[in-house]
Amino acid sequence: MSAPHIDRDYLAAILGRMLQIHSPTGMTDDIVAFVCNELKNFGVRFDLTRRGAIRAELPGKRHTPDRAVAVHVDTLGAMVKEIKDNGRLAVVAVGHWSSRFAEGARVTVHGDDGKSWRGTILPQKASGHTYNAEIDSQPVDWVQLEVRLDARVANKADVVAAGVNIGDLIAVDTNAEFTDSGFVVSRHLDDKAGVASVLAMIKAVMENRLELPVNCHVIFTIAEEVGLGGAHVLDQDVGELVAVDNGTFAPGQNTSEYGVTIAMMDMSGPFDRRLNRHLMDLCRANDIDHSRDVFKFYRSDVASALEAGYDTRASLICFGLDASHGHERAHMDSFVAVARLLLAYVQSPPVVS
Repeated sequence: MSAPHIDRDYLAAILGRMLQIHSPTGMTDDIVAFVCNELKNFGVRFDLTRRGAIRAELPGKRHTPDRAVAVHVDTLGAMVKEIKDNGRLAVVAVGHWSSRFAEGARVTVHGDDGKSWRGTILPQKASGHTYNAEIDSQPVDWVQLEVRLDARVANKADVVAAGVNIGDLIAVDTNAEFTDSGFVVSRHLDDKAGVASVLAMIKAVMENRLELPVNCHVIFTIAEEVGLGGAHVLDQDVGELVAVDNGTFAPGQNTSEYGVTIAMMDMSGPFDRRLNRHLMDLCRANDIDHSRDVFKFYRSDVASALEAGYDTRASLICFGLDASHGHERAHMDSFVAVARLLLAYVQSPPVVS
């Protein structure tokens, strides 16, 4: 019998559907419902935390200590900070991303009672015909940005009357494109590509009725982009935690653009040496294209779990991503490599005995 494979077509299709669902941190109910529906279709048991994160379970022969795979469904976004006298909206970032990548973004402002408005994030000085060279000399800062609503509003009173409020969340369009060469160009591949890879792994486990050596919790977190991550979703029986997120390739980095990358360390410190080497052994044994890298300006679901005091070995595996938190691009081969490593991992003997 041949080894179970990752359904590349499913991975691409489910990623495309998720990229159409707005899910900035603080507004994740729709993407959580979508993932829950996929889990139901696979016959996977799951529950929701009080805050709305998903804790699914792939049963194994041993129940404790068990292992967990973590991935986040929330994305970057923005929030209405002020309704200005000219009818524009001052904004603040949700998550950590540069305002230079917000300029020109098409957005939806989500208000109360299901109301929403389309708009564009623009610098305050947006027209060269008006401001000449000042459009190039204005600072790159969120304070310089504003949302222009696609509505007949000319002043603050008009905007208030329309129903817009301080604190309304702003979702940024992905503008996703799947190319014939296998690239996916889109905002928010961080971390919906990771979610798609995890779902593709679950599909392979369930459809092939694989018997796992230990229970594996699959947790979908909802606030990683603001640093909260998976701490509130884990239980004390988890002896191994593998998070899935993006790895960046650039001069000085060693991330694989078309394979999976095992992170050796991020800004929160080194990852578990034994678990990392177990993952690299699995890559070699299964002929999975892989590399290792170190990230200086990065943290993931792992950091919040360890900072919360969970006594677990922890690692981070990554798909390769160019221009993270900006105009992102990645390749389907990398997503498949992540899913293949996860599939090998959940079938492997535990590092923690």
